[in-house]
Amino acid sequence: MQREPDGGTDEVGALPRTRSISRWDRLWRPFWVLPMVIVVAAVLAGYLVPELDRLAADELPYVFPGGPNGARDMLGTIAGAMISVTGLVFSITMVVVQLASSQYSPRILGDFLASRTTQVTLGIFAASFTYALTVLRSVIGESGEGGAFVPQLAVTLGFLLVLASVGMFLAFIHHITRSIQVSSIVSSLGDDTLDVVRRYFPEPSSPGARLGTVRWDGEEGLEPQTVAAEEHGAVVELDHRGLVAHAAEHDLVLEVLLQVGDAVPEGLPALRVWRPVGSPPLDDERLAPIRRLVAVEQDRVLNQDPALGIRKLVDIAERALSPGINDPTTAVQVLDELHRILRLTVTRAELPALVSRDGRLRLVHRPQRVEQLIDLAIAEPLHYGEGSLQVPRRIAAMVDDLRAVALAEHRPALEWWARRADAVVRTQEARHAGDPQAQPGDTP
Repeated sequence: MQREPDGGTDEVGALPRTRSISRWDRLWRPFWVLPMVIVVAAVLAGYLVPELDRLAADELPYVFPGGPNGARDMLGTIAGAMISVTGLVFSITMVVVQLASSQYSPRILGDFLASRTTQVTLGIFAASFTYALTVLRSVIGESGEGGAFVPQLAVTLGFLLVLASVGMFLAFIHHITRSIQVSSIVSSLGDDTLDVVRRYFPEPSSPGARLGTVRWDGEEGLEPQTVAAEEHGAVVELDHRGLVAHAAEHDLVLEVLLQVGDAVPEGLPALRVWRPVGSPPLDDERLAPIRRLVAVEQDRVLNQDPALGIRKLVDIAERALSPGINDPTTAVQVLDELHRILRLTVTRAELPALVSRDGRLRLVHRPQRVEQLIDLAIAEPLHYGEGSLQVPRRIAAMVDDLRAVALAEHRPALEWWARRADAVVRTQEARHAGDPQAQPGDTP
């Protein structure tokens, strides 16, 4: 096993303290779940509240005072109006989603669809419609058996749902108008990414920070067993502490061959289990608990993937710098947010790739690196923006500031990008000064 000279024996404390994605979280993630729950609650209320009306024999104060015909007219009006407005809200949502996809990046669609404001608005509108229809069936006219019955409390609750719908519609319009502003999108992505960076990368003083190496070639007395992926998608989460605990309990070394955020086709080697020489291979039953500690989903999520937040921001900058849009000011706004993210990132230590527990190596994985995030944030904006006056200069200023606050081990990568950005800036200045020999992209 390879270690740095100052290495200790226990790196578990430096592992990321990210919150695991539970089954409860996955249950509430789809766009339709919360609106459906609100609709189901409205249907139940539509059955139960009229029964409460029957128990209240005397007329209640401040409730609907009309007769059966008035109740039917009111509930029918509510149902017709609400289903029409629900279609309008859904249409507006689809237009905004299409605009965001074409103007910014298709990778931010999940952020729009995850908005609780949009989900609650659709849920309240659909609930008002279904509640009105459900209560309508309980209204009985004079000719009905047992005499007329008007669920006054239920009809009044329907009116209150209409008022709530109006309030949610105004909140929805405000939310939509803000959500399509580039400053709002960029700032929200920056906040989410910063939160992940804080939880993912350890403080420089954390026990085990910067220990271990990226590469490990095994050790004597252990033999490998490769485990292939059974489903396709992207690696979205590693339960690092769960992997270490499982390996310690069964005297194994678990090697994760993929990085969080990597695409995974079926059959690709995803894990390698190092077991004592001569021990029987692990069967599917014994491998199942290990597989569950490596989560694969169709779409990447930000929980343990700071590169995803930077990827989304870079996509917005690239789209802004495309010939069809040609909006370098938006790209500079993105660079301002990337500067904010990287300023924290370069002050954090690297995660240990080799994780020990009680002096024994238990986990080998491939964490995201600070240098990797620096390259991701700078390379493409500088490449696509080198013909712009604003972008190279903003990148050069950003890198100069990052060099001043970065840890010593992160400065070589920043030095390289500083030379690259300065070369592009000098080339731009020479071109605008009339030097015919200056070419975009000249490097030092």
